[in-house]
Amino acid sequence: MKSYKYGAHQFLWIEHWTDDCLYILNEARDLGLSLFEISLGDDIAFDPIPVRKRACELGLELTVGPGNVWPMECDISSESVEKQQLGMEWHRQILKRASELGAVAYNGATYGHPGHILRQPRQYAELERIAQNLYQLAEFAESLNVKLVIEPMSRFRTHLVHSAQEAIDLVSLVQHPQLYINLDTYHMITEERDYASAIKTCGSALWGIHACESDRGVPGGGLVPWSDVFHTLADVCPNARILMETYNTGENGFGYKRGIFKNVCPDAPDFIKNGLEFLQKQANEVQQNTNQHEKY
Repeated sequence: MKSYKYGAHQFLWIEHWTDDCLYILNEARDLGLSLFEISLGDDIAFDPIPVRKRACELGLELTVGPGNVWPMECDISSESVEKQQLGMEWHRQILKRASELGAVAYNGATYGHPGHILRQPRQYAELERIAQNLYQLAEFAESLNVKLVIEPMSRFRTHLVHSAQEAIDLVSLVQHPQLYINLDTYHMITEERDYASAIKTCGSALWGIHACESDRGVPGGGLVPWSDVFHTLADVCPNARILMETYNTGENGFGYKRGIFKNVCPDAPDFIKNGLEFLQKQANEVQQNTNQHEKY
């Protein structure tokens, strides 16, 4: 029996989490979600205790990501030892904040820095130092009871880890049980030819999916082969976290800051209602088909 956890990212509502944002957790739970991701960074300051308490009361599992101000010099993939050290310390501080929140995972492109793209083939020396640093971060995360989850991103965001295969290769190089993979259906559009194969490639290292359409809009009606996604998840990761992620757009949104110029999410509750209905329908259809096959 599949028991996916469905969730949403704060960016569907707001860019910066503050002490005034607890209502969003209530709204997320009322919409039928059991998972919520908060974005941290140097420009984010709030008391974690009320957030942790409210999430616990609501039965919401929390995750965090490094989606706000992340200094470019904090990069564990850098040739510069100083920048590597800055990156390690920065991620350790984020992991500490994740632990204070009671978050179960820290998810992002922590193997480098999104936006830092070297116009050259990836070097094995880069992967070696990334693996060494990720191992140390995974050790630190384990001490805090937080999973470290890496996410492949498109060629427009990084030159390091684009595909499921590259992610699992890095995980295999690190060899730490606390390190997992999160796939993103948006980034996969440019980097994968077969969604099912990508999910299978991750195997037991797969932790979850960031879910949105090929244009960053509501799941369904775009190019993402959702049937393939759910058929494969049913076999590979039946307890996957499926978290809707996009940026609030429209007149009062901030999507344009993130490179979205279409109005794909003017209203978070509408996005979630439509997205959740579609995603659950896809999952249920797979379950029904499985039951039919088992019957005969």
